[in-house]
Amino acid sequence: MLRHVVLLQWVEGVDPAAVEAVLEGLAGLPGAIPELRSYVFGSDAGLNEGNFDLGIVADFDSAEGYLVYRDHPAHLAVIAERIAPILAARSAVQYDIP
Repeated sequence: MLRHVVLLQWVEGVDPAAVEAVLEGLAGLPGAIPELRSYVFGSDAGLNEGNFDLGIVADFDSAEGYLVYRDHPAHLAVIAERIAPILAARSAVQYDIP
């Protein structure tokens, strides 16, 4: 299995409605992309200074499944239409899980 972890940081003063639109867009991806085996995300709990604002963890049966997700039109639309306009920074990693 392959795990994909993403951390997103929003621009300063981001509109909460824009963040809610991101969450709604992400929530629709499991129904649109069957290669997703597990998909969880959430906003930072605010316990530590300097954290990113949103974390996403997605699991796939294989690297090929991840590539389908990465390039899927529904995923790309969420990025382009909802995430990119409010994104200040992004970090990601993919790794094998037993």
